[in-house]
Amino acid sequence: MNWLDYSIVAIYIFFFLGMGYFFKNNKNSSDYFLGGRSMGWFPLSLSTMATQLSAISFISAPAFVGLKLGGGMKWLTFELAVPIAMLFIMLFVIPPLFRSGVVSIYEFVERRFATSTRMILSIVFQISRALGTGVMVYTIAIILQAVLDIDYIYTILIISVITIVYSWQGGMKAVVWGDAIQMILLFGGLLVCLIYGWQLVQDAGGLSQGFPPERLQVVDFNLGIGDGGEYGFWPMIIGGFFLYVSYYGCDQTQAQRMLSAKNEKTIRQLLLANGLLRFPVVLVYCTMGLIIGSLVTLAPDFLADIASTTQKYFPEAAVNGGVKTDLMIPVFIIKYLPHGFIGILMVAILSAAMSSLSSTINSLSAVSVEDFFNRGDKKLDDKKYMFISKMSVVFWGIVCIAFSFLFGGSKSAVIEIINAIGSVFYGPVLVTFLLAFFSKKVNHIGMNAGIISAVLINLIFSKTIQGIFHIDLGFDIFWIWLNFTGVLIALIVAYTVSALTKTKAKTSEGLAFKVRKSDIQTKEVYILSVFFIAIIVFSFLVPKIYG
Repeated sequence: MNWLDYSIVAIYIFFFLGMGYFFKNNKNSSDYFLGGRSMGWFPLSLSTMATQLSAISFISAPAFVGLKLGGGMKWLTFELAVPIAMLFIMLFVIPPLFRSGVVSIYEFVERRFATSTRMILSIVFQISRALGTGVMVYTIAIILQAVLDIDYIYTILIISVITIVYSWQGGMKAVVWGDAIQMILLFGGLLVCLIYGWQLVQDAGGLSQGFPPERLQVVDFNLGIGDGGEYGFWPMIIGGFFLYVSYYGCDQTQAQRMLSAKNEKTIRQLLLANGLLRFPVVLVYCTMGLIIGSLVTLAPDFLADIASTTQKYFPEAAVNGGVKTDLMIPVFIIKYLPHGFIGILMVAILSAAMSSLSSTINSLSAVSVEDFFNRGDKKLDDKKYMFISKMSVVFWGIVCIAFSFLFGGSKSAVIEIINAIGSVFYGPVLVTFLLAFFSKKVNHIGMNAGIISAVLINLIFSKTIQGIFHIDLGFDIFWIWLNFTGVLIALIVAYTVSALTKTKAKTSEGLAFKVRKSDIQTKEVYILSVFFIAIIVFSFLVPKIYG
């Protein structure tokens, strides 16, 4: 990087610090955590996608497609269930949450079940999300250190301190608009890498010479059980459906964006946009990975640079000639892009990391304030609420930084644990909300037993957890199935225990949700259903289209 690149990064930093100041006028919880419930669909849609398509995706998804052993375009299968998940959330999840007027979605669980149920979900969310975000920040920092030769401690502090400052000042509005800008930068960076990579590959011999044909396969009908049973069609559709419904509808990080919308029509618009735009964005990720992965094959000096950087900063990955695949995109940026574009791409990576961090600390703050300080009949006054909220932002920001230092050194092992834990919990969390919406027969004892049982059984069958404790059950289950098994187990146990206990379920008026005719929007149902079929057909045709 030269003075131009560093100037671009500096301008970006000062811009975001100024943006937090611009949105500083927050008077109460609705302003600070829900943007005054006045946000439009466009910034919310970009913000929603930005938190999911993070810096890890920008770096790791292309590396998986283009360089990782056993990788390829099958990464696209992660997106197959998104349209139908958005449709389900649109019809059955968001309407009752939005109409309830809650800030922390776990308050809704308490209204239907009990304080204990609310606290179980809230604590699990806070610990797992803070840990996951801390490791994400560390991973990006260590990769930037490898290509920029800047100590990762300073990179972590740059990412974290700036994010804390503008989140502390501006609340949800600063977070959402920051995410929207960061998503535009990220996608622009993708296009720059795509165009430059294509030109370099064409000069080096052409795309078809750079990768084996099996990397083009998207659809595989394996069942996700046993060795090599990963990214199968049915596990990705079924498990992916429950994963995305739970993540986008029942995770505070994402649901808080929807609760910030000015009305339900806005929520439908952002869910429709997310359902339609995620696949094209990830397709660009994958195409970029295929192109730049081909360049690795066609340009030996590119591979040599990745290998030398791996040897210097990741010696454990360099054993037997191995390389750190996640270095493919950062090394490509430094090696092949002109100055100016290097600065923009470094900003894009920093943006993606900051987007995930800002969303997390804002949501963690909302949950901790609502679930621990503003719960019950006695509510905080606006002045005290704002003080505690801002202190919570700082607190969770520091926690995420601490987690990045304490747990980040374990690198991939910790990331695998976090992914496994996420899948372990998504199913039971989803069932808790669905039963809160639609069932009058399940009491809080049954629900708590359902959550705990599903989590414990999922932990036993998690391949990652088995590896940690050196347990061998004799067969492997692909982790995405845990989202489905969690739903099934939690349902069975919740109904069984409720039937065996004498405690009656809460049946207060207004707790049960009924789908109204006005909730069923024919246009959205038709568009997302057709798009779901279209992306499946496209996935089958990828080998022919790209071949």
